[in-house]
Amino acid sequence: MPSFDIVNKIDIQTLDNAINAARKDITNRYDFKGSKSDIELDKKLLNIHILTESEMRIEAIEDTIRSRMMKQGLNPLALDFGKEQYASGNLLKKDIRIKQGIDKETAKKIVKHIKDLKLKVEAQIMDDQVRVTGKKIDELQAVISNVRAADFETPVQFVNMK
Repeated sequence: MPSFDIVNKIDIQTLDNAINAARKDITNRYDFKGSKSDIELDKKLLNIHILTESEMRIEAIEDTIRSRMMKQGLNPLALDFGKEQYASGNLLKKDIRIKQGIDKETAKKIVKHIKDLKLKVEAQIMDDQVRVTGKKIDELQAVISNVRAADFETPVQFVNMK
């Protein structure tokens, strides 16, 4: 029986490329000349660390990261922006968490949305993903297009189409 999985996974290497491009953009910008701004990606903890001097620069760095992610084909909804914290001296620090997997509440919304479509498919929650099975591939493709069009406030990808 054909099936596919709905997941939320970020390719870490592509994200690293986007962060490196954002770092290069920041160092080349005129309004960041002579500033102590830094962007780091922690691949193990899935965090992006920003260190800079003002809130305006933090917002500019966030916008640059978002635009670079979109250019790399990554969805910026996968970022969870926290609050700024004061580091030593006059520096501000901000940690951005990268969301992986679909949480239980979002998975329940996705399953309910699929059931409301009244198609002959079955959706079930498996850990941090949703598996959809059905007899006809056309119905599965209809589910994919409907879920892609719906807004669940988390990025979704469709993998393991069998």
